[in-house]
Amino acid sequence: MVKVIYIKLTKIGNTLDTFDVFDQFGNLIAGDVGSKTLIDGIGYTVDSSVLYIKLVSKGACNYEKVKEIGISTADDFFLKETEITKTGCIWEHLNNSGIYNAYYGAIHPYIIEYPFFTSPHDDILQSFKDYSNVFTYVGNAKFSTANHIESDNIYFNKLIAYNNQQCSGLLKLVPKPRRNLKEYMKYPIYNSDSRSILFTKSDNFYQVNGIYDILKDKNIQMFLPFQGSLSIDKVLNQENMIYTPRSFSKAPLRSKDSRLRLMLDNRSTVHIISRFVYTENQISYK
Repeated sequence: MVKVIYIKLTKIGNTLDTFDVFDQFGNLIAGDVGSKTLIDGIGYTVDSSVLYIKLVSKGACNYEKVKEIGISTADDFFLKETEITKTGCIWEHLNNSGIYNAYYGAIHPYIIEYPFFTSPHDDILQSFKDYSNVFTYVGNAKFSTANHIESDNIYFNKLIAYNNQQCSGLLKLVPKPRRNLKEYMKYPIYNSDSRSILFTKSDNFYQVNGIYDILKDKNIQMFLPFQGSLSIDKVLNQENMIYTPRSFSKAPLRSKDSRLRLMLDNRSTVHIISRFVYTENQISYK
């Protein structure tokens, strides 16, 4: 025997998620159900022995709700308003010194942005040097200098250099191959949505070169507002970037102010201590 049950959320937090729906036996009734669908209300056919259902959130806050199947009229059920609450989950981190920008098993970007200002003339941004320490830890001791290892070939994996009218696009940072000229000569690599370039570490400075403007139209915004996590304020407008090889027409980033946006989103097992950055500029004469 089967029966039809109806599910409707009457209270939900302001961070909307997707859900998996299970019965009390652990059987999956429906997967990846959007919160809007559950707010509107939806029906499922289940076995008549099912008395409880469980909603499991698949968002950043991994929570679950078990509810007994009740009996009500359609009017009472579907016409009831849903209350949006401003509750949040508790984020626990730094319990393990080897794990940093990961929350509930998901990697979240570590982003740091440096602004630079020159006056009264314009400068051309040629390269930059970053004095940062990048550590990996062994064991679970919290920030102990006895169990960390400083790396020379791990760094931020993405970079965007820009000013108000120019942008480098997305630069993927790759450590310089050691004693491998064939591999070294492959760079830069032009991808459909980025350009892969090399970084080096010398005299304890991470150094990046090969920065130039690839903005297609300066009358169109280079960034778009991000609709997800509030920790990410903007994302690159890739439709306004040109990632094609340029032998000669490489417009330098020329302005009185510039910004370096460094991102780490491909790993969560390194601890980056950013100390200071300085740029190597050339005065731009007109």
